[in-house]
Amino acid sequence: MKKEEKDLLINSIETNLSNNPHIYLTDISGLDAKSTSNLRRLAFKNGIKLVVVKNTMLKKAMVKSNKDFEPLFEVLKGGTSLMLSDVGNAPAKMIKEFRKKSDRPILKGAYVEESIYIGDNELDVLVSIKSKDELIGDIIALLQSPAKNIVSALQSGGNILSGVVKTLSERSA
Repeated sequence: MKKEEKDLLINSIETNLSNNPHIYLTDISGLDAKSTSNLRRLAFKNGIKLVVVKNTMLKKAMVKSNKDFEPLFEVLKGGTSLMLSDVGNAPAKMIKEFRKKSDRPILKGAYVEESIYIGDNELDVLVSIKSKDELIGDIIALLQSPAKNIVSALQSGGNILSGVVKTLSERSA
């Protein structure tokens, strides 16, 4: 591969790293062609971009990027695949789901919500991270709860109050 082609590839990887807030480094080596194809289909279905990269080019792209990936440099050994997503826990959930049928992909490391996670043992932590939309939904539910209680109390109190007014009006009549 010529130097110009390598530079273009590094720039392409760097663009992917910069444009995606959640980056997972995985090892899918050892999967046969059918399993790899199934993994790619599952990734596409979940809105995850799956890219196989060379470690040296990935490291150069990481250095060039505007994010601090230095702690992830130690996991750049063996086969490496990037999983890029807009949702922080989507790749982790997909890996968990795919592992029901296979022992791969193995999580090497991840950059999620500007935090670094290293090692396959972090997979459960990454699955439990809530996405931005899930957090917004939780906040809205919490904010609505007191208002619903007040409205409910006022409505039930209104029935009692109208009953009292009706009884008093009947007594005076």
